[in-house]
Amino acid sequence: MRESRYDFYAPFARGRFFAAEAAQLAAGYRSAQPFPHVVLDGFFAPDTLRAVIAEIPSPLHEPERLFRRHEAGLTHGKFAFRDVPALGPASISLINTLNSKPFVEFLSALTGIPGLIPDPHLEGGGFHQIVRGGMLHVHADFNVHPVLRVHRRLNLLVYLNEGWQTEWGGALELWPEDMRAATHSIAPVFNRTVIFATTDTSYHGHPEPLACPPDVVRRSLALYYYAMRPADVEEHSTLWQRRPADERAMV
Repeated sequence: MRESRYDFYAPFARGRFFAAEAAQLAAGYRSAQPFPHVVLDGFFAPDTLRAVIAEIPSPLHEPERLFRRHEAGLTHGKFAFRDVPALGPASISLINTLNSKPFVEFLSALTGIPGLIPDPHLEGGGFHQIVRGGMLHVHADFNVHPVLRVHRRLNLLVYLNEGWQTEWGGALELWPEDMRAATHSIAPVFNRTVIFATTDTSYHGHPEPLACPPDVVRRSLALYYYAMRPADVEEHSTLWQRRPADERAMV
């Protein structure tokens, strides 16, 4: 295989993830709680991720180029960039790689889900950025693609935050179906990839306002993968959830 300018993950390019590594990751992914997931650190070549970061418009300097999502009390300070024609070459290369047949086959081997379908529309995905004070309440995601009409099965997040400090918050929280307490808190540090199942009860978010400095933005790439829609799957939009702390605040 000829190496491209953006050599994202040489081990994967050599096919190693179709062998023993895939089996090891699959066991951990499928047994993870509160729902199937895996956290991969250092999955990509750092310099190529830096090339991607350099191409993303900043909400601090170019907010007019971004889509801003705001739902009172649920989402605040979140911006998205998924204008495919406007993406830079490093961003296009990364997204095309993660939507390619070899990578989708790797995801199927990891998760046990056959026939996965990537999303060229980046519906709801793309580059997400959250500014100081922003948050994303705990939720389960919409489950049917509005254009392709297929069933959403996986989320993939790649974090793009060099030098991220724990005290700034912004960790991805994974919550169980009973919503008693978060099971996992995953810091959004640079070159960390999180892959998790998308179901009606795969509750996740980062519900506390970011406490990063005003010149820092929490960045991630979000890609979603689908499969054919079973006849018994009823379509729904985002399913927002209340934490115990939210219930107490309403009393």
